Amino acid sequence: MSHSLATYSNARFIALRLRPGDDVILTLQQQVKHHQLQAAFIAGCVGSLTDVALRFAGQEDTHLTSGKFEIVSLIGTLDAQGEHLHLAVSDENGHMRGGHMMPGCTVRTTLELIIGELENNTFTREYCTLSGYEELVITSR
Repeated sequence: MSHSLATYSNARFIALRLRPGDDVILTLQQQVKHHQLQAAFIAGCVGSLTDVALRFAGQEDTHLTSGKFEIVSLIGTLDAQGEHLHLAVSDENGHMRGGHMMPGCTVRTTLELIIGELENNTFTREYCTLSGYEELVITSR
């Protein structure tokens, strides 16, 4: 099995606040394009959502749920070709759900977000015959 290149890199960070009704993935895609990010990642996130769109492990369909949700974790990578994000949220009763974050997640009250970028790397995605998905490829700039 081959692995992607592992290299040391400095990083820079972008901080922003999303407002009620903002679509999280759309905003992330806009930030990647605006700042020309080539190897971005979620460095930190805290906030709440009204709509949660998740794809669960081994499933094809997106499950959309509406309500009051606190973000417990948002982690993943972003590049010009797309994103690979995992989201965990808790509902009003503290019940957790999580999975692959899909378009359609909207901010409830606020979402404080720190996006990092590895300055010496570029992320791309290529089809992997082992997983059946477009997977991360890391190269040096």
